[in-house]
Amino acid sequence: MRQPVEIRQMIQSDIELVYNGLSGHDVSKPLDYIEKCWRENLSQERTTFLALDNKRFVGWGHLVYKSEYAFFMENGVPEIQNFDVIPPYRKRGVGSTLIDTIERFAFDTYDVIGIGFGLYADYGAAQRLYIKRGYIPDGRGIMYNNLPVEPGSLIRADDDLALFLTKQKPE
Repeated sequence: MRQPVEIRQMIQSDIELVYNGLSGHDVSKPLDYIEKCWRENLSQERTTFLALDNKRFVGWGHLVYKSEYAFFMENGVPEIQNFDVIPPYRKRGVGSTLIDTIERFAFDTYDVIGIGFGLYADYGAAQRLYIKRGYIPDGRGIMYNNLPVEPGSLIRADDDLALFLTKQKPE
């Protein structure tokens, strides 16, 4: 019987593990970004969780306490960001296990948490996952670079085009 993935908070020695684990996949990130995430863990601006399979990095997610999205920032809603599972581990329950941990951690302190996702097909799995988990649109419409998209405007469909959702703490 296969062991479930381990979910734990990031430690400094994980920087290279994360960088190497993300490299070569559609979710790769620059080393300086991963180092920045670690520094923000130290300064308590974010908490980063890793998913590991037999000590091998397979995914990560972050709880950021001050979102750059104005509605979340103004209302003290922490945001789940950069929720990534490497392709060979998708559709195996890794994402659900990882987000379960992040949600439990967040709901120990907050009554509402938020998340955003891109609006083109590459984000399809994330869109479905968040809706199935009870996240609902925050009612402010789509955003581009965290700003409202005005009706009739022309915008790029890229990673900066997003819809933000929230989830209430279960009772």
